Parts: sequence; structure tokens; C-alpha cells
Amino acid sequence: MKKLRILVALHADLVPPDSLEGLAPDVANQFKQEFDVVSTLENLGHTVTMVGIDDDLSVLRHALREHRPHVAFNLLTHFHGVGLYDSAVVSWLELQKQPYTGCNPRGLLLANDKSLCKKILSYHRIRAPHFMVVPRGKALARLPKDLDFPLFVKSRSEHASVGISEASVVRDAEQLRERVDFIHRNVGTGALCEEYIEGREMTIGVLGNQRLETSPIFELFMDDLRPGAPNVFTSRVKWDTAYQKKIGLRTAPAELDAAKTDEITRLARRIYKALGLSGYARIDMRMDERERVWILEANPNPDLCFGEDFAESFERVGYGYPQLLQKIVNLGLRYEAPWMG
Repeated sequence: MKKLRILVALHADLVPPDSLEGLAPDVANQFKQEFDVVSTLENLGHTVTMVGIDDDLSVLRHALREHRPHVAFNLLTHFHGVGLYDSAVVSWLELQKQPYTGCNPRGLLLANDKSLCKKILSYHRIRAPHFMVVPRGKALARLPKDLDFPLFVKSRSEHASVGISEASVVRDAEQLRERVDFIHRNVGTGALCEEYIEGREMTIGVLGNQRLETSPIFELFMDDLRPGAPNVFTSRVKWDTAYQKKIGLRTAPAELDAAKTDEITRLARRIYKALGLSGYARIDMRMDERERVWILEANPNPDLCFGEDFAESFERVGYGYPQLLQKIVNLGLRYEAPWMG
């Protein structure tokens, strides 16, 4: 295996320490993805340089000129505090003719603009919850005829469960107005209001540029969630390790028959291609009591923490964590960006 110069692009406030030992779990969890990726790439023998990025790309430009990396390993999820702007940073990397890991800018933009993503899925006749968008600064109008309560209210463009809580499931007009206002004021984006789908929550990973590989389908469980509480992946569920233990959060391979497994696998590949994704992604879905599969989101560049769903699911098909990261590096080096044509 060729030893490479790898520049890891990450958020300035997430540059990991040399060790996570001695840190409180919730503190260590903030840096876990970055620490896992950097330490594993170093253990693979690569020369790794981290560059912390805030709202100025000059530090990235300087790092590219100084270190001349073979590939930039992209761990950014936003820029200038805007979720959709991660695609702009990757576009800039392409303008510099710099190979990078993860999804291309066009796929990032299509997938991360959740309302646009749903329109594309609808065009391809892929089942997704009906929705409406309330732009920031606009008052809530009456619901369209194809929408009814309960609804699920979230940011139109932010990631990582930002702004999501149990209160995101709304059951009447008053709750809807309150939650839309919460998204506008506290998240600072438009609010996406979609049908709330009761059912089993599952994910499947996709890996590749042209030739795609899929992971086993994993299901999310909250074994000790209090009766009546919605099983939604809130910000607290994602980040609060004590709360995760309290509700019995776990993931495991989904128990599905062969036909349903094949249906979901084919569907994941269709979505990946429809959105023009590359590198790697995670597709989130729910299956209702009639066993209909509803696509909730397509997530390019998902969490790469060791032991989390994406890495764990690919481990079941032979990709240990170091092998998975090396595969992502190789895909970045092989991606044919427009400047290569």
C-alpha cells in the first residue's frame, strides 16, 4: 500500500487532542470521529496533517500549498455555520484540482437541501413523506391538502439532528406554529414539515463512485424509551451518552426477509445514483406497519466514528475500520472530477 500525504479538513473547534483518555464521555464524543479518523490514518502509515477551518479558506489554501497532499480527507459538515455550504468548500477543492474524499459538491447540494432532495425522489417515484417548507421569516400558511397531522418538523438544511427533539412531532396547528418558530429562531433556517411515519427506523450504507457496494441494513432500537414517546433520533439521543444508556439505544442488523432486504438494497442504490452521490453515504428510512419503505434522508459523508452504524455495518461485510478508511481514501483518489476530463 502506497503511503500518502493526507490533509484532514475539519472544523477548527473539532481538532482532536492527542488522546481522549481522561476526558468525560460527552466531551470525548465531540472529537471522536476526528480522533478515530486521524489516528487510524496515521496507524496505516500515512503522513497526516490536520487543518482546522472556521470561516476562512485561506488556511486551507496555505495548507495545500505547504503540504501538497495526495488527497484531502473531508470531515466538514458546514461552512460559515451553514449546512449547505459544505458543498461550496468541496467545489473550491475541485477548482484547486485537489482530490478529496467523500461526496462531490453537486451530490452534497442535492442531498442536503432536504426539500430539493424530496422533489428529486418524487420524480424518480421513490416513496418519501409528503412535506411543506416554511421559509425563515415567513408566516405559516394553511396545510396543503396532502398533509395531515401528525407532522415532523426539522431544519430544511442542517445535519446531525440539530433542532430535533420529541417536540418535533406535532399533532395540531398550535404545536406546528410553535415548532416552526423554534426552527426559525434557534436553528436559523427554513422549517421542513413532513408527514410523521410511525414504524421501524433503519439505515443502509452505500460505498462507491460508479461501482457501488452496500452494507447490511441496520435497525435503530430504543429499548427503554418511556411509553408513548416517539422513537425519533433527537439531538439528545445523538450526543448525550448518559441519555443513550437510559433509553437503551442500540443498533443491530435488521431482521428482514430476503425479498424486503433486496428491495431496500436496490432502493438505496437508486437513490445514490438519482442524487449523483459519490464516495460514501447513509440512507435513512422507516418501514410502516404495512411494510412500505419511506425514505427520510440521504446523508452523504455520514459519521465515520469507529463503532457507529456506518462503520459497524460495513465491518459485517469485511471492511474493518482501517480498511474502510483506506477504501474511502482510494475512492477519493479515483473520483473523476470534471477538471480531469
